[in-house]
Amino acid sequence: MNFYDTESLWQLFLQGGYRQVEFHEPADVYVINTCTVTQEGDRKSRQMIRRAARANPDAVVVVTGCYAQMSPGEALGIEGVDLVIGNQHRKEMLGMIERIEQERRPFNAVSDILGQKEFEDFDVPMFVDRTRASLKIEDGCNHFCTFCIIPYARGLVRSRKPDSVLAQAKRLSDAGYREIVLTGIHTGGYGEDLEGYALADLLTELEKIPQLGRIRVSSIEASEITDRLIEVLASSKKICRHLHIPLQSGHSEVLRRMNRHYTTEQYADRLRDVRKALPELAVTSDIIVGFPGETDAFFDTAMEFVRAQAFAELHVFPYSPRKGTPAAKFAGQVPEPIKQRRVERMIQLSDELQQTYNRQWTGRVLEVIPEETKVYDGKRYLIGHADNYMKIAFSGDQDLRGATCAVRVQKPGAEVSYGMLESVVARLTGTDPTLSTQVAFAESSAYSLHG
Repeated sequence: MNFYDTESLWQLFLQGGYRQVEFHEPADVYVINTCTVTQEGDRKSRQMIRRAARANPDAVVVVTGCYAQMSPGEALGIEGVDLVIGNQHRKEMLGMIERIEQERRPFNAVSDILGQKEFEDFDVPMFVDRTRASLKIEDGCNHFCTFCIIPYARGLVRSRKPDSVLAQAKRLSDAGYREIVLTGIHTGGYGEDLEGYALADLLTELEKIPQLGRIRVSSIEASEITDRLIEVLASSKKICRHLHIPLQSGHSEVLRRMNRHYTTEQYADRLRDVRKALPELAVTSDIIVGFPGETDAFFDTAMEFVRAQAFAELHVFPYSPRKGTPAAKFAGQVPEPIKQRRVERMIQLSDELQQTYNRQWTGRVLEVIPEETKVYDGKRYLIGHADNYMKIAFSGDQDLRGATCAVRVQKPGAEVSYGMLESVVARLTGTDPTLSTQVAFAESSAYSLHG
């Protein structure tokens, strides 16, 4: 999500006549797109801001994103910061920078995000050095989980107009991207603010784009997987056989304290429904370990529940108290050593589940879109994801990046599986997405510019 926002901001500067330089090089403008999910995110954001301010004292330093939205005064108080702009009004950024260059006076452009009703629409026609394209369809969240600050930093659900989504999807597929990842703060909430139009309708329309090869839904809540959506998933020829369905805890009492609005029984029922329609679906999930009030018995129950759901992979996080959220003040905070031991156990279970899921594909052919090259055991491989999100390494020419390759799985693993190239199903058409620009990125959270 942050990567998409950073790319969209870069498009503004590109159109304004700027060129991008490496972050460590002297620049006229530094833009830091910040995170505030955890206290650690805040700390790293401040660290990057100070680094930019030291690099060129005469440059304009812009702080944007979630940390800027939540702590504008603190961000503006960092020596060298000239402009703080949160998660709205970003299309006006270049005009604000020109004003600062003339007046040399710091400026706070942050306003109340909860009052924002319209989606801030940015078109991103290409992604630097990426063979899968992200497409932001939504911003904001209405759920207010007790551990999460994001609704206050991003506001409530604001859906991108369907015509805008479809138009960008067509441009991206025309540019040569074989896979588009639909993303947002709360992707499954798409359409909550649109009358009678939901994610299932959008997916149906995207299916009709001829050049588009694969559509991936980045994340969706179990409660948002409607019967209509299951029908669309089951009939689609382009939607990936992979859904990321956050669980957060495998115990209903912990889910209640998290304000997650479902029980483990309801979650399991919905997974059964979707798997009945899509038997080989890969389901990945998020788990927060050590939430306040999670006893040893609760955690053991969670482990049993997670094992029973046969996830293809887990993203495991130790609970981190976030100032400003209700959970940070809850009784029953779990000591860090206990949290860490539980994290290790859950990660070990994730590895076991991932290998179990991946083993069923041994000897079978999957379509893989190579994204990068890496060296494993002294040999160079192309690395990419299959539609079921298996990460597969295989030997092949560098120019296959971004193409669709039929790969036979030979050696399944947890982190990466190995396969053999059988054939090239579809080569790149249109503009090669890995070569469409000579502008170099420093990193997804920050970049610097020359006027």
